[in-house]
Amino acid sequence: MLNYRVAPDVVQKVLPAIFRPKLVGEYAIAGICLIRLEAIRPKGMPGIIGISSENSAHRIAVEWEDESGSRDGVFVPRRDTDSRLNALAGGRIFPGVHHLSRFTVSDHDGQISLRVDTDDRASPLVDIKVGETDGFPTGSLFSTLQESSQFFETGCVGYSSRPDSCTLDGLLLQVTDWRVSPLSVDYVRSAYFDDRSLFPQDSIEFDHALLMRDISHEWHSEPAMTTKQTTANNASLLTPDPPRVQAVMTIPPSTRTRSLAPGHA
Repeated sequence: MLNYRVAPDVVQKVLPAIFRPKLVGEYAIAGICLIRLEAIRPKGMPGIIGISSENSAHRIAVEWEDESGSRDGVFVPRRDTDSRLNALAGGRIFPGVHHLSRFTVSDHDGQISLRVDTDDRASPLVDIKVGETDGFPTGSLFSTLQESSQFFETGCVGYSSRPDSCTLDGLLLQVTDWRVSPLSVDYVRSAYFDDRSLFPQDSIEFDHALLMRDISHEWHSEPAMTTKQTTANNASLLTPDPPRVQAVMTIPPSTRTRSLAPGHA
């Protein structure tokens, strides 16, 4: 997971009205989750029919109120995948509209580089090079790796926008063995977070990156929410809004994963 610290008033402008930024000190937290999923299939089905895919989700840590009180999770303005099945099924069979994109990944000897290219942007949506390390960065908003891990573990409910719709799709990530490790960062480039029309100069700064490997998990649908249509969220545009269906898949633990996304739902 690639994490940025952002001025709260700037983040609020790209959030649906129902949400407010979840703060660490004086800053909101936003970022990009990059996930490799393997052996994904409907619950109860054999692993041999499972599919694998590379995926990304831009997300912002948020809080909101409902009938049970105050809740926290993430708002996901955009999801991308290299799986045609995910792109077709997202928003139809399971929650979350996905852009079909091209992922170029190298993951060897503790060094990871990843690039996401899309048809709706001339430059890469995401381009990173990171490496596994034992040290947590001293300049982070979070004092320790454990403090960072706890913050993102509580944000496992995600709501994603649907283009030209006031509906927000809900998805819950359940992880039985939550484990994260720090990453050193050679470079991070994001077409979304580097967009100065959305995030002006000095309003956003990269904070730190985390890694999860070989984590069993499940995805469950959450009740959809409705809100006023956000106007500044151009990261979610240019994807047709698929028809809604009532059936939603519950997905069992994958057999193997590499995830830069402990906080993604």
